Amino acid sequence: MVGNNSFKVGIYIRLSRDDGNLESDSIVSQRSLLNQYVKENNYNLIEEYVDDGYTGTNFDRPSFKRMIKDIELGKINMIITKDMSRLGRDYIGTGELIEKYFPNNNVRYIAINDGIDTFIDNTNNDIAPFKAIMNDMYAKDISKKVKTSLHSRMKEGLYVSGRCPFGYMKDPSNKNHLVINGEQVDTVKLIFDLALNGNTYHYIAQYLTERKIKTPASYYNYIWNTKCSTECISQECGVWVDTTIKAILTNQIYVGDTVQGKTKKINYKLKKTVKNKPNNFIIVENTHEAIIDRDTFNYVQTLLPKNVKRPEKKRFYLLDGLLYCGDCKHRITVRYQTKTGRSYTTCNYYRTYSKYHVCTTHTNNYETLENVVLDNIREVCKSYLDKNKIKDSIGNIEFEDNTLKIKKQIESLELSNNRLTENLDKNYMNMLKGIIDEEQYIRISENLKQEIESNKSIIDNLKNEQIEENKIDNKQIEKYINKFLSLNNPTRELIINLVEKIYIYQDKRADIIFAFKNVT
Repeated sequence: MVGNNSFKVGIYIRLSRDDGNLESDSIVSQRSLLNQYVKENNYNLIEEYVDDGYTGTNFDRPSFKRMIKDIELGKINMIITKDMSRLGRDYIGTGELIEKYFPNNNVRYIAINDGIDTFIDNTNNDIAPFKAIMNDMYAKDISKKVKTSLHSRMKEGLYVSGRCPFGYMKDPSNKNHLVINGEQVDTVKLIFDLALNGNTYHYIAQYLTERKIKTPASYYNYIWNTKCSTECISQECGVWVDTTIKAILTNQIYVGDTVQGKTKKINYKLKKTVKNKPNNFIIVENTHEAIIDRDTFNYVQTLLPKNVKRPEKKRFYLLDGLLYCGDCKHRITVRYQTKTGRSYTTCNYYRTYSKYHVCTTHTNNYETLENVVLDNIREVCKSYLDKNKIKDSIGNIEFEDNTLKIKKQIESLELSNNRLTENLDKNYMNMLKGIIDEEQYIRISENLKQEIESNKSIIDNLKNEQIEENKIDNKQIEKYINKFLSLNNPTRELIINLVEKIYIYQDKRADIIFAFKNVT
């Protein structure tokens, strides 16, 4: 039998908020128990790994990762924990470790309180998978209780998020109550004042950046990812972007209401969140001091649609909307150069904030790029996909006929006109209340009426358009598959079905993210 001195031991300690306040689970208690066990068995202790404040439902923990790395480097070949739940509460991941990873790497694992020792054949080892499932169920139960508790506190108007919205901070005497942040409040008011004057998100962002007003990210010690030089704006202030301005101008929290529950976790094991629908937000009115009065906030909302209106593009590009910068991950736009008669790509983030030295141009001849991308898609289709698998995939795609598309367009335009009509009424009431003067009322009303008339004209054209239903039968699907494979005459619809994103790098490399899995 292998002697105890031949084992190079690493003790692993983990504690999270989910574990309650049990003294036996504390870092000090675990360390004492493990060190005593190592001493009594005359093991050779090499390293201690401690993850304090990390959940056991996943393995994204710094000390755990360091421990795995040390195993692969041969630094340790034995792991000891107080019990299996310290190693992890995800039964799939924990089972993989104990049943596969540790044996494959010749690592002995001991869970003291559970009586598990992978180098000894005993019944405790046999029931280890069931213990892992129980630990997982415990984590799931705790997650449900925490979620219920948080929802209950949200409905009471208590602020439970970790980070405060820009312009507020947590009350020193009550962490669930917001108070105004004196250093940030003037910036919030300035943003709303600029919006009241009819300025766009982009103008406001540039205005703040040029005056070196600190961004929310700079207050949170966010590391600004720019190629900053002595000529550009101070890294301490950062660069304001349109999305930040929009987030502030549309946040109801500034009128004194607590707005929470905007996102939710997919499940208790994953950090990934998804957005909730607005009607599922938890809103409690008048929970803290307002920065912006309600009438002003509501009036700004009527102006916001004017901020996002963009002119229609004069030229059609097959890959437009699919191109992204591989370096900064923002969109890449296609622009037409009148002098040369050619189109070229440019990083939208660079183009918008070039004077702040963020990212680089990413300029490419669009026609050349399109040909390269189409050739790549063609090769992938020919090399990795077989006809039957594509047919199955396409059979699951929902095709909308022209009638349904036009119906949706009309409904969208009619909803837009309803909103614009409501804004007209609000505009009139704002004049009566003295929020705006008569000149502002006339100017805003004319713009709203013009947009309503424009929408009505589009609706009339859509209704007059002749529609032919084009149901797709099996023969049409076969024809579509042949076109899908050959790409002799690619259409926009075809490319969107094939490709999710195309990342373009400054060194001319292109990474195509396909909408299907490559089949070898």
